Formats: sequence, structure tokens, C-alpha cells
Amino acid sequence: MNSSKSYGTFKDNTSYKAYQSTSAEVKDGYTVQQQLQYRKYLEKLKNEFDERWCEKSKSKMVFSELERVRTLGTGAFGRVVLLKHSKTNKYYAMKILEKEKIIKLKQVEHTLYEKQILEAIRFPFTVSMEFSFKDNSYIYFIMPFVPGGEMFSHLRKMGKFEEPIAKFYASQVVLALEYLHFCELVYRDLKPENILIDKNGYLKITDFGFCKKITGRTWTLCGTPEYLAPELILSKGYGFSVDWWSFGVLLYEMNAGYPPFYANDPMKTYEKIVSGKYRCPSNFNGDLRDLVRNTLQVDISKRFGVMKNGVLDFKNHKWFKGVEWEAILNCRWPPPFTPKFKHPGDTTNFERYDEEPILPSSYCRFESEFIDF
Repeated sequence: MNSSKSYGTFKDNTSYKAYQSTSAEVKDGYTVQQQLQYRKYLEKLKNEFDERWCEKSKSKMVFSELERVRTLGTGAFGRVVLLKHSKTNKYYAMKILEKEKIIKLKQVEHTLYEKQILEAIRFPFTVSMEFSFKDNSYIYFIMPFVPGGEMFSHLRKMGKFEEPIAKFYASQVVLALEYLHFCELVYRDLKPENILIDKNGYLKITDFGFCKKITGRTWTLCGTPEYLAPELILSKGYGFSVDWWSFGVLLYEMNAGYPPFYANDPMKTYEKIVSGKYRCPSNFNGDLRDLVRNTLQVDISKRFGVMKNGVLDFKNHKWFKGVEWEAILNCRWPPPFTPKFKHPGDTTNFERYDEEPILPSSYCRFESEFIDF
């Protein structure tokens, strides 16, 4: 691989040119020198993140120019809808959060964090926020529309992913978590439902409602039962280790078609997680079994991602053999699967939902609680 590299910045939310290599040769693994060079670029991205984190964003878009098309998804606090800008014909995804539900579920701080994080992050495999608004009853986060739909939907249709697809997706998740952790962000909700597939077949991690900026440990119990790490369940205080555990669960589920720890009763699911006992399907080869075993490691001191070598334990693992990490980073690796869609606003990769009207109150509700939004 050419050791001469040029560093650049984002042109938009989907293009990223951190490295430029003229060599067509695929290298196995990632050298310490490569990681040191990449770390310098992560430091640049972190400085840019910190600058945006401290900025007060200003919306340049006029809310009335956005036309609602249809609902893309629903959640505990509201829904995500597809919008079309009346002047540019550009499509956006808008997350609508109801103030009253946020208050009832005591999620004001989490929602403020989500807003700040979405405004500050810029990475090829994460969504970012373009604009935000609020009215008397709702908070609105407006992001680019990702037409490929959720990984969850494609995984259910296929049953499980063929190994090249799982490897392609897993490599992007490793890089995304590395970036988030470098920015001192713990994600805490990694699962197929929170991963979108873009028009080119690459990933976008979305839904940062549980994401938090930390410098030490945190104790909040949050996330999805099947993906929770043992230390989170046991209220031990935790850091970035919980995301690598969730990555292990995701890795297993992509290759098996179902999660490693599951029971009808959440408490039984938690018992299985804490014990760390699971069975690998017969289709898992030795390298995949080894990677899963080292990632779904109850003993944090032995878990991949948080040991001395950090992400190099993933980048240099035999299961990732043949992956050229720089090509993945630059979105130059040919995707093994590309979702079908006919036009920029095509929603066939999303499920259908009943539509509900958005009816803001005639007076400003919870004004003091949402003054920082």
C-alpha cells in the first residue's frame, strides 16, 4: 500500500476522503503505523466535533417549505416522517419528538444530548442533523433521507447475511464506533433497527437518543434488552466497553439471523447475558466463532475493543482478512448488496404506518424545560 497519504475533509454527508491510495493491492490487517496515521486524522475530526459541539446552530431552512410525504417509522417519543422541500425537491427525514412524552419519560437531558450530538458528528457511517425546529408542542430534527431502509428489514428478508455482506457491514460499524468513542461518545443502542443502508449500499448509524458524552464512567440503565452488556445490567458503572459488547451481539445476529441471548422474559434474557452463555450456529466458521467469543466477553479486561490494542484487535483479526480498511473508510469498496429504489424519495424499503396529524398546541408547552433547544 502506498505510504503517502493525503488528508481531506467532508464535501458532504456521504463523501469522505481521509486517505488516497494508488495501490490496488489488498493488504490484510492494519499496521500500528497505519493506525497512528489514522489517529492523527481522528484527532482532526475530534477538534471539528468539539467546535460544532460548542456552537449554537442556526436553521437556514424555512419550516413551511417542507412538505410531509409519509411516515417512515414510529417510536416511544414520536415518529420519523419523509419530507420534500418545496423549492429544491430535496428529500429529508424528520424526527418528531413530542415534548409531553419526553417529560413523562424523563428524557429531556437525553433529547438535548441527541440534538447536540447530531449537530456535531460528521462521519461517513453516521447520520448528522441538517436543521432543527421547535414549536409549542414538538421538537423537530431534520436529517438526510437514507432510502435503503433499516438493516433490520433486509436481515429479516434474507434470514441472515452471507458472510461477505456481514463482514462489509461489520467493518463500517467498527470504524463508526471508533470515531464516536474518539469523540468521547458512548452510543448505547447498537442494533439492526438503528442502522440504515444508503443508496450506495453503505451504512448510516442513526437514533442517538441514548448516546452520551462521557470522560469516565456512567451508570444509566438504557438500551435494548438483547443488546445490553453485563456490566450495564449489573449497574457496575461502565464506559465504551458496552458498545463493543453490543457490536458482538450485532455480529452474531447478522451471521445467524437471531441474537445470541434471547428469552420471552427480559429477566431471563439478562441472566443469559450476565452468564455469557450462548451457542454458535453450525454455519459459523472458526474465525467468526473466535471473533464473537472475544467480543462477547463478560470479563471486560479481555474484551476486544477495550484492551491494549484497542480497535486493532478487530482490524487485524483473521475474520476481517481481505478487508482494505482505507477503501471501506473512503466508501470505495464495492458493496456486496445495494438496496433497490426507483427515485430519491422512494420509500419502498420502509414499512407502512398509519398517518397521524401533527397538531401543535395554541400555547407554548414546557417552555422552561426546552429553552435550550
